[in-house]
Amino acid sequence: MKICQTINELLAPIQSNMTVFVHGAAATPITILKALTLEAARLNNVELIHLHTEGEAPYARAEFSQSFRVTSLFVGKNLRGKLDYDRIDYLPCFLSEIPQLFRKGIKPIDVALIQVSPPDAHGFVSLGVSVDIAKAAVESAKIVIAQFNSCMPRVLGDGLIHVSKIHFAFELNEPIYSPHPKGLTEIELQIGKNVAELVEDGATIQLGIGAIPDAVCSYLKGHRNLGLHSEMWTDGALDLIQSGVINNSQKKFHQGKSTAAFIIGSPALYQFANDNVSVLNFESSYINYPINIIRNPKVTAINSAVEIDLTGQVCADSVGKEIISGVGGQMDFIRAAALSEGGKPILALPSTTSKGISRIVSQLKPGAGVVTTRSHIHYVVTEYGVVNLFGKTLSQRALALINIAHPDHRNQLEKDWLIFQKKQRG
Repeated sequence: MKICQTINELLAPIQSNMTVFVHGAAATPITILKALTLEAARLNNVELIHLHTEGEAPYARAEFSQSFRVTSLFVGKNLRGKLDYDRIDYLPCFLSEIPQLFRKGIKPIDVALIQVSPPDAHGFVSLGVSVDIAKAAVESAKIVIAQFNSCMPRVLGDGLIHVSKIHFAFELNEPIYSPHPKGLTEIELQIGKNVAELVEDGATIQLGIGAIPDAVCSYLKGHRNLGLHSEMWTDGALDLIQSGVINNSQKKFHQGKSTAAFIIGSPALYQFANDNVSVLNFESSYINYPINIIRNPKVTAINSAVEIDLTGQVCADSVGKEIISGVGGQMDFIRAAALSEGGKPILALPSTTSKGISRIVSQLKPGAGVVTTRSHIHYVVTEYGVVNLFGKTLSQRALALINIAHPDHRNQLEKDWLIFQKKQRG
């Protein structure tokens, strides 16, 4: 391993026509990426591949079109509206399967650019808050470039890497990304309350990021013996762990441990996770593998959606043709929860957008992608109630979903469904 004296020296191994994996989420090496754009003049056709990154994503700016192209495995807010499906493109893949892309050489990696904790006494660094697909990228890359950062928590699990696997390193200590929390609206709180009523004591929960998962957590404080096995978790779950609501005592798989592929949240969350034997991060092919998920009891998967049509098709990654996120691990957990003994797959969403447009629709927008199919969906929750579509016909589903749609849109949805039925009868 070469310890570099400058960032320029660290980035020197990156050459034109290489594919570079970039550590994502809260582990995004934001300062290093900014420095990489200063190298643009000497670079041509460098592919950057990653899950969602934090920061401004300067490499995606038009002025660097000859130097960098982007393959996004999950589109974050810094790339929304910038996809041209040429230079900046999206690769849909279940989070559980992305590591295979690297290990099987379907997406060969020349360089893995990662941010890690400093080496411990035994020469191991930790991928910290984001193991997910980074572990496979490190194992598959020809060259590994690392930022050593004392602010990166040393999270246990399978994200520990010996320095012998790292080729170039540079010490740069700076706070890792932490989102600014927003207050919860009355609608979000009502959805959280409705979802929380579905969660049984002793359940193993999966939570995402955002207002609704935080709202759900706020209504779980009276629950007992919950477990956590999730693609990711944040401060809402931390509160439940510290209060004893989540104690992982009923889990059968990693009993006593909170397990995930990545975490993102406040500095307090990162401090809690640091060297904590009860917090384990594993790669996504392990955490999101449905057979591993269903080893736990009463798996309750709580996910979100952009819109749901009256037959139960769920679009969760786009607004029409415009990709705004990714398939992620929704189907991994939705399917596993359905197969878990006593499990509950849940889709939760506000009944309307911020502009008052119904999210329960007679048909998905043209070009919208179906992330969760009508055959996989079970519970749907809005601020107006809960329905379980499992075992219901298309007509029964339509009526059930209309009942939890916003009242301003129910009449139109009923008319649309009647027109659909009439057309089918000829």
